[in-house]
Amino acid sequence: MEYLIKAEGEYRYIDEGQGETLLLLHGLFGALSNWAGVINHFKSNYRVIIPLMPIHEMPIKEAGCEGLTEFIEGFVAFKGLDKFSAIGNSLGGHVALIYTLRHPEKIQRLILTGSSGLFENSMGGSYPKRGNYEYIKERVEYTFYDPKTASKELVDEVFEITNSIPKVMRIIAIAKSAQRNNMAKDIVRIKAPTLLIWGLNDTITPPEVGHEFNQLIQGSTLRFIDKCCHAPMMERPTEFNEILTNWLNQNPV
Repeated sequence: MEYLIKAEGEYRYIDEGQGETLLLLHGLFGALSNWAGVINHFKSNYRVIIPLMPIHEMPIKEAGCEGLTEFIEGFVAFKGLDKFSAIGNSLGGHVALIYTLRHPEKIQRLILTGSSGLFENSMGGSYPKRGNYEYIKERVEYTFYDPKTASKELVDEVFEITNSIPKVMRIIAIAKSAQRNNMAKDIVRIKAPTLLIWGLNDTITPPEVGHEFNQLIQGSTLRFIDKCCHAPMMERPTEFNEILTNWLNQNPV
């Protein structure tokens, strides 16, 4: 299902439903479409907002976790969002962690799935190669338990991105920023109710990373999904939504 991408000022985003706000943050190669199953499930009871982060367009000197967090700070202020639950996948989880530490008064709940911030095996251990479609296809498939989850449309999108030198330069800068920015000493200060939804077969942020987040964030809840890799909301949307729904109901605001 296609959703209207709104454009206001420098921001492009999806804004569906009404009620308590869920702010969703995508990953480095993520797209708004990654969250289609979450939007469909939650828009009847929640307001689901997904900003498109300027990963491929931001000034190269700002391309990193800090710059993306500042972008989200600007977006939240621009939309006048007061309090909300933040949900982040991969790099989006990393940004959500930094934002939560900077603005604890705004975060009602924090949900991380395959988040970077402690360890990340980016692109399966290597940076993207330009012009090699089969290599890109293999790397995209590597992020899923079932390679068929990597649709031709998704592979084509990543291939187009990696064929642009300026975009690749930003991707590499952001990936290196994420790897440098280890948050183990900081996230112990997070007090918001936190849910960790992890693929049991995650090759990018392996299950032990989920366990480490669970140990460092006091009172956090860790749930694994079997036969699932780095993007549970895409690969196992039914299980992901069930876990998230139950936990939100158990942790009302």
